[in-house]
Amino acid sequence: MEVLTVESLDQEGRGIARRDGKTIFIEGALPGERVTCSPYRKKPAYEVATLVKVVKPASQRVTPRCRYFGLCGGCSMQHLDYRAQVAVKQRVLEDSLWHIGRVRPEQILPAIYGPAWGYRHRARLAVRHVPKKGGALVGFHEKRSSYVADMDSCEVLPERYSRMLRPLRDLVDTFSIRSRLPQIEIAAGDDADVLVLRVLEPPTVPDLEHLRDFAGRHGVRIYLQPGGPDTASPLSAEDAANLYYELPEFDLRMHFGPTDFTQVNHAVNRVLVRRALALLDPQPGERIADMFCGIGNFTLAIARRGARAVGVEESAALLKCAAANAEANGLSGAATFVEMDLYRPMGAWPDALGHFDCMLLDPPRDGAVELVKALPDESPRRIVYVSCNPGTLARDAAVLTQARGYRLSAAGVVNMFPHTSHIESIAVFDRGEA
Repeated sequence: MEVLTVESLDQEGRGIARRDGKTIFIEGALPGERVTCSPYRKKPAYEVATLVKVVKPASQRVTPRCRYFGLCGGCSMQHLDYRAQVAVKQRVLEDSLWHIGRVRPEQILPAIYGPAWGYRHRARLAVRHVPKKGGALVGFHEKRSSYVADMDSCEVLPERYSRMLRPLRDLVDTFSIRSRLPQIEIAAGDDADVLVLRVLEPPTVPDLEHLRDFAGRHGVRIYLQPGGPDTASPLSAEDAANLYYELPEFDLRMHFGPTDFTQVNHAVNRVLVRRALALLDPQPGERIADMFCGIGNFTLAIARRGARAVGVEESAALLKCAAANAEANGLSGAATFVEMDLYRPMGAWPDALGHFDCMLLDPPRDGAVELVKALPDESPRRIVYVSCNPGTLARDAAVLTQARGYRLSAAGVVNMFPHTSHIESIAVFDRGEA
């Protein structure tokens, strides 16, 4: 079997090698290694392969901590040293900015780190009843498959949730509706834990009794979700959870619902908010926008620094939560919220938004291209862009630098999802010359 030399990693954490001008993507291989592999997908210009043997290992190769690594599709980089993962992500970010946006940052920001294990405070677990496997499976999907991984623990979940996987399997086996329960969502706060069960049929009375017993034994609150996210409700009014996370540096307590979007990594989120606010440097009297504001994660920190904060979001439910958080934290007079679809083509800048001195963008994976295209001539002097997709960040950076007169002053990675190929980042755009 031919031995290949791995040159680099792609955005999915696969090793890249070349043979006769053809690119070979090798799952599990690392830069600098000499390996053999077995292709499972062949195209004219490339192949995708699985690792067979490491002939010469990289110095940064480590033993994966999770015994399900390679089977479970949740992590793709546990075989690479934690610090090296961040360096790889930084390289992918810079490559995306240049190859897609034709722009390079003037400064590389220090990477934001956090806990390497037990960090994931939000997760969506698949559920499937498989008699051939002995009953219910609860966990992440297998790699490259719709099957649910047969797992009893997870190293990136908080330990209390990892220990719950086997009991959850046993619980599902007791249900009359076990074939009508496709997922269980985890939502962890600083002082409460919630499981949201997606139910396609109403549970029976015995099912509910099993749920209450499980909740009592494991110290969790159970919610049932028969439809969309807004339909999630506790088993009873007494079971409603007080979910929140704190941003101590800003004296903020952020309440959220079990299906509301929040950052999965609370420790990294605290550092991210601190970094974003240091870059924005809001001053009293300034008017600063937080676009795609969600529950107010950045909005209220901006307001706490004395600026007039305006959160903009298309979800009425999230805006209601953001307004409630502003009131609970004594910031109703400093933060206002606007409901607006920021994905639709705008043409001109909406009059309802007015002028902003600075702006923070924190869009979903699709980015904020319609928003940055519509920025007025009197645009904010600085934009801090928090991204979860280097490709759409690079696309939007091209618009900002080539069409809107901004410089990419700085950019760096945020390791929100250790051991995965997911790349979170933060970038700064300034008007005019340096």
